[in-house]
Amino acid sequence: MAQAAVRHQPRWRPCAWQWSGVRQLPREKGRGVGRPGQALLSREIIARAALEVVDASGPDGLTMRALAERLGVKAASLYNHVASKDELLDSLAELVNAEIDHGPLRRVLDAPAAGALAGRADLGVAGALAGGADPGTGGDWRAQIAEYARGYRRVFLRHPNTIALLARRRVEAERQLLGYDALLAALRRAGLGAADAAEAAAALDYLVLGSALETFTEGFARPAEEYRGQYPDLAEALTASAARGGGPGGLDERGFELALRLLLNGLSPTSK
Repeated sequence: MAQAAVRHQPRWRPCAWQWSGVRQLPREKGRGVGRPGQALLSREIIARAALEVVDASGPDGLTMRALAERLGVKAASLYNHVASKDELLDSLAELVNAEIDHGPLRRVLDAPAAGALAGRADLGVAGALAGGADPGTGGDWRAQIAEYARGYRRVFLRHPNTIALLARRRVEAERQLLGYDALLAALRRAGLGAADAAEAAAALDYLVLGSALETFTEGFARPAEEYRGQYPDLAEALTASAARGGGPGGLDERGFELALRLLLNGLSPTSK
């Protein structure tokens, strides 16, 4: 009887879609993704795939077709989550801006405002605004803004192909808006007037995004000695900079730090 009872129980057979590895299962050529596969899509997953496409193929490589192929779905299924390419780019902007560390700006906002703009103006390029201040206290607002700018730049050095897509778009992504608001609040806390803070934020954007998009040294691919015959000063400058170390990117890093120092030390609370 026990055996008969077992025989009459329905046999359990695993279905492919019940497994978490459903995305790795092969499917027939030309066959669309079923409901379970579509349910795995989300706005964030699509944005991450878009970032991978842009990183690998450049800004022109981001098409809905290329994105669908990367995700293994039909292009039409993407529109259940993003209504248009503009909306996709907003999601991409959210994702990239989420990588930016705003901690240094918070430290400026948490620091006492009195005398905030009396930060040191005599720091060398190698010091890069970090000397003479505890980077964990926000006591030197220039050091904190510099730390924020470096982190901001590192994000776009990781994703340089996104700059052409995002730099000329209207700022609509919430993380972008919050980031600019925090930067402007930190600059106001440091003692700048509203107009000066806006201009300083714009200048910082030009510096960070410009230096991430294009490097100075990539324009001079030949060994420095090959320039010496016709361009002796160029050859001497490249040779001297290389002697300071830092590898192929050393000149670019020092140039960025110099521009950052000059920018921050040039800010003044006199104009409102």
